[in-house]
Amino acid sequence: MGTAPQLSWEVGTAYDLFISLEVIHNPARYGLRGSWAAGVRSRLPVETRELLQNAVERHHFWAIPWLVNQDGPKDSASILQKLADIPAAQRMKELAACYMPDGIRNILFRVADEGGWQPEDVESLRTLYAQMYKEETGKSKKLPDEELEDKLTVWADTAVYSQKLLDALNRYYDVFYQEEEARIQKPLEDRITEAKALAKKSPLPDLLNELSQGLRFEFDQTAQMEELVMIPSFWTTPLSMFTSFSRDHKRWLFLFGGRPDGVSLVPGDVVPELLYQMLKALADPTRLRILRYLSEEPLTPAELARRLRLRPPTVIHHLDALRLARLVHVTLSVNGRRYEARHEAIQTVSVMLNQFLGKK
Repeated sequence: MGTAPQLSWEVGTAYDLFISLEVIHNPARYGLRGSWAAGVRSRLPVETRELLQNAVERHHFWAIPWLVNQDGPKDSASILQKLADIPAAQRMKELAACYMPDGIRNILFRVADEGGWQPEDVESLRTLYAQMYKEETGKSKKLPDEELEDKLTVWADTAVYSQKLLDALNRYYDVFYQEEEARIQKPLEDRITEAKALAKKSPLPDLLNELSQGLRFEFDQTAQMEELVMIPSFWTTPLSMFTSFSRDHKRWLFLFGGRPDGVSLVPGDVVPELLYQMLKALADPTRLRILRYLSEEPLTPAELARRLRLRPPTVIHHLDALRLARLVHVTLSVNGRRYEARHEAIQTVSVMLNQFLGKK
């Protein structure tokens, strides 16, 4: 990663305001019970629920890069007020300017200014998104016309859409997240204290691995990094986000798990969430075979698929379950992903099971 960057630390419950929307609309990815997530969504009026679901599925509103650039308090009420202070016609532009590539941004901003789009805009966006995906993953992907047209339609009436979306976020905050915010504040503060202590005695790669509970990074892009903002998230645990949020790639953010091992995302759950995820992952014979292979050497999903004689998507599904249970290390690089067993996690599940059963 080159010269060690300056570490900045912050606790902001507004991060989880936006992250929780992603989680309740994609509960399986985060190991969350679908029925509970559906119950949270059902508290919202139908129109609000449908608008938020569309915004999450179509990536119309990604606030994290904008949020990390804001000064002052980052509780939800303060951040929602900051959004309200931005004129409706400029709100989405200000958010998008923090992360959107120039070519895509130029098209969408022009559509917003003109109040409409042309058929050739669909083709232009398709090409630009395909190029971006190819550069990021090395793979090809074609976005469907329906999704591209929906995005253009949103930007053609951005003032109306952004106001409806802000109203929906306020409603979500009132009916659910305001109470949740009070629950997660103390764990996030405690996690920052733990992480700072760990940072004093650990090299940066080891620190990121420990805080993410299993991620290792091999990215040449980080050579320009001068500042790394460290942010705990209660709702995203154990998944992490490590990305640049400045155009010169000098400022990066690392969003890491801020939920304690013995605390569940669903309030009042008797069985610790991590214990359940670990035991569920270990109960599958295919995943046990994968762990055995990964105990011998690091392997890519393609290499595992050949050994197991399974389709790569099936193997990736099992690897995602193992990652969610913190049972594997994942090394991320420009050449893809490599997995290996995280042996210390086996000890963790044994300790947690004994504690849950009341044994010393």
